[in-house]
Parts: sequence; structure tokens; C-alpha cells
Amino acid sequence: MANRPSSSAAAIIGPQYCAPASHPVDLIITKERTLRDNFTVTDINDSIVFTVKSPLVTIVTPREHRFLHDAHGNPILHLRRALLAASDCWEAFSGKSTEPKDLIFTRKRSSLFQLRTTLNVFLANNTTKVCDFKVKANLSARSWVVYIGESDTVAAKIKKKFGSVFSREKFMVTVSPNIDYAFIVGLIVTLDD
Repeated sequence: MANRPSSSAAAIIGPQYCAPASHPVDLIITKERTLRDNFTVTDINDSIVFTVKSPLVTIVTPREHRFLHDAHGNPILHLRRALLAASDCWEAFSGKSTEPKDLIFTRKRSSLFQLRTTLNVFLANNTTKVCDFKVKANLSARSWVVYIGESDTVAAKIKKKFGSVFSREKFMVTVSPNIDYAFIVGLIVTLDD
């Protein structure tokens, strides 16, 4: 399931989520105005591509969970935050699973003390200490760039637009060709804390 990224297609969740070589994918991720962290992901034609649903965090379930569903409501990714919120670590599993064998990736801060937020993403099959993807934030510009590993190769660009009292917050996303856009959406919905 999880493949190491390369200059060719980088299918992390599945090859059906990788756009052809010459076509970047533009997505809009809209945060819903509810008590839960729910999101709707649409393409530039306003067609729903994914939805993200979150149960309320309770004493019984102290971890934060988010579930990424395809346009038909099928669960494709379970995102689970570490018990210690200060660690800013998320794990992503296939479907609704939390089994170690179904782990797809782990996303965590590169260090606890940072002036500029940098997040490292490790695919489940990575046995090295070198990250597979790196997310660098420019918080003053409310933007992030996802890079492949330690390279300058851009996998995705994200710009957050804050909503008003009447409008919702949105992430404007451009995913590079051959990059798994379901994977990128999974990363983005963990940035919104």
C-alpha cells in the first residue's frame, strides 16, 4: 500500500488518487462550522472529492480522531492524534483501522522548539531516520509547502484563508502531478489545530 516517493507517481493511499503527469490537482478544503473538526474537500468544479468527519473528544476517547472518506462515503483513512497533544504527532491508518499493520504514515514536529514550524512525515515502511516528506510552514503568510523528503521538490502548496462570521475557513491546495492527493488532504487536516 505505502510506497516510497520518487520522481514518478507517489501513491501512498492509492494510485487512483494520483493525477496524470502534466496535471496538478487543485482542491478546496472547507472547515465546517460545528463543534467537531469536519471538512469538505471539493475540486475546482465544486464537486465533493472527500469528506472528513471527527467524533467529539471525550473522557472515554481522549485522543483526537479524524476519518477521511471518499466521495461515496467509504472510509479510506483514519487519522489519530497522539495522547499527548503537546507532541503534535498524528498517525494515519488505512480505513477505520488502528492496527499497526495498517499504519500508512506518521506526521510529527521535527523538534519541540522551533521558530518556523517544520513537520516530518514518515511512511510506515521507512526504517531510516530520514523523512519521506517535509511540511514547512510560513505562519505569517498562512501557508505551507509539502516537499518530498529533504529535497526542494514540491509535492503540494497550501494557503489558508480565514473565514468571517458568515464564511468558513478554507485551505486552497495545489497538489503536484503524480502526488497522492488523498495523502496530502490527510496531512492538511492535521495542520488545523
